[in-house]
Order: sequence, then C-alpha cells, then structure tokens
Amino acid sequence: MSDHGTVDLNMHHEARGPSDRIALGFVKLLRFFADTFFAKRYGHRAIVLETVAAVPGMVGATLIHLRSLRRMCDDEGWIRTLLDEAENERMHLMTFIEIAKPNAFERLLVMIVQGIFYNAFFLLYLISPKTAHRVVGYFEEEAIISYTQYLAEIEAGRHADVPAPAIAIRYWHLPDDARLRDVVIAVRADEANHRDVNHGFADELAGHRKSKQADRTGIRKPV
Repeated sequence: MSDHGTVDLNMHHEARGPSDRIALGFVKLLRFFADTFFAKRYGHRAIVLETVAAVPGMVGATLIHLRSLRRMCDDEGWIRTLLDEAENERMHLMTFIEIAKPNAFERLLVMIVQGIFYNAFFLLYLISPKTAHRVVGYFEEEAIISYTQYLAEIEAGRHADVPAPAIAIRYWHLPDDARLRDVVIAVRADEANHRDVNHGFADELAGHRKSKQADRTGIRKPV
C-alpha cells in the first residue's frame, strides 16, 4: 500500500518499441469496453475490473516461483512483491462488493472475463514477462484515471459519499468515521504503487536502468 499523500498520479510511461505499443494498445482497448459498458457506474466497474487486476500478481508470482525452483536460484523478492499486489487488489474487490452490490449478470461477467484474462495473461507471461508487466503498468495508469473520475463524482455530489465499509477501515487503518471518498483515495494510491512496480519490473527485464519509481519500491532483477 502507498502513502496517500506522496504518490504521483500523473506519471505515464512513454511506449518504447513494439512491445510497449502492443501493451498500451491492448489496455486502451480494454478501457474502451469498460467505458462503453459501465459508463459512470464506477462502483460496479471497480468490482469487475478488480477481479481482473488481482490476476497478474498471482500469475507472475506462480511462474517466477516455478522458475526459481527449476533453476535453484533466488527470486530477489519478486514473488512476495507480486503476491502482495494480488492480495491488495483482492481487498479492493472485497471493499467494493460492500459498496456496490453486484447483480447476477455482473457475477457471470466476472467469471467469463476472469477465465479469459487469466489464461491470456498466463500465456503472455510465458512468452514475454516484460510485455506482461508493461500491460499491468498501463492497466494501473487507467485505474488511476478511473478512480480520479470516481472521486470527482463523489465530491460533486453525483455519487453518495457513503460510510466506508468496516473491511476498508480495518485494512487501510482509516478513521472510524471514514467515508467512500477516503476509500477511493486509498485505493487510487495503491494503484499508483502497482503502476510504478510493474513499469519498474518491465524496465529491468528490458535491460534499462531502474527508474526512480522502481528504486522507491526496492525492486531488484531476478536471476
């Protein structure tokens, strides 16, 4: 989880080369479908998208774990970082389930989307881990935009600023009187951290120098 007051919400990784452009194009396509289907139903959007967002960390951690066993080498901390990311995204989902109750169709949509995305991302990570992490980095950039728009709707009074669910208060150590606005700010900060971590991983796998955001998260390249 990130420090809510110090995160950079505007950082964007400029696409370098075909791999980055493919990753960015894929994420923009997902964004188009999400915008078309959910419009400004941000709570319901969060429920579906967080079920997808929790997949990459688990996939990456699993494949790095297996590689570490095969090669009998240390993972340099990547496994724990990715597992923490997956757990954090799952907690986002558990929180928004309390805020925007998913209907039967959305639950079915989650099953379909997650099944397709898991297998697609698994194959992508096998083929090109760098591209896979870049996809996640761009995905998180879009998540920051969505949560910023959600926050604007709340502050404008177009979405009710309901009390924060108890699960969110416990997880983010929020005050007892925290509201939805506080939750969205906390979630957005988490997404900014995941953005930095995954762009940092992709940069290292591409052989570039570690960026400032990667250094802040203590990322090291695996053997």
